[in-house]
Amino acid sequence: MRRAVMTGVALLLGIGASLAADDPIKARKDLMDANGDATKAVVPILKGAAPFQLEVVQAALKSYIDAADKAPALFPPGSDQGQTHALPAIWTHEDDLDARFAKLGADSKAALAAITDEASFKANFPPVLKNCGGCHVLYRAKDQ
Repeated sequence: MRRAVMTGVALLLGIGASLAADDPIKARKDLMDANGDATKAVVPILKGAAPFQLEVVQAALKSYIDAADKAPALFPPGSDQGQTHALPAIWTHEDDLDARFAKLGADSKAALAAITDEASFKANFPPVLKNCGGCHVLYRAKDQ
């Protein structure tokens, strides 16, 4: 299971990187889908419904770090047109968006260094997830 998750995340990250220049909407969707898949693997651990697996947690954090590094470049002018959940506020609050991605990256790196067992996971992982929610509230349209 964990090997499949880690392989899937790595594959999605590679695909996302290659598409970024051609289609930033698809590239950022792929990047965020990779984060979603990584989060889906970790949430059961956080809820106590699955056993703690350090490799799965580390893969999720690495996915977030990758997204934090790549995502700011995936919102160029004009990429607000088409099939996107990105709200127009992204293009008027670029500095805030960039700062939020930087915080996600920094928090994920700190958690990656701090998490060694289930107790440190439960203490350090929830603040990382708050980064995702905070950004989605301001910059992502709700699903219809």
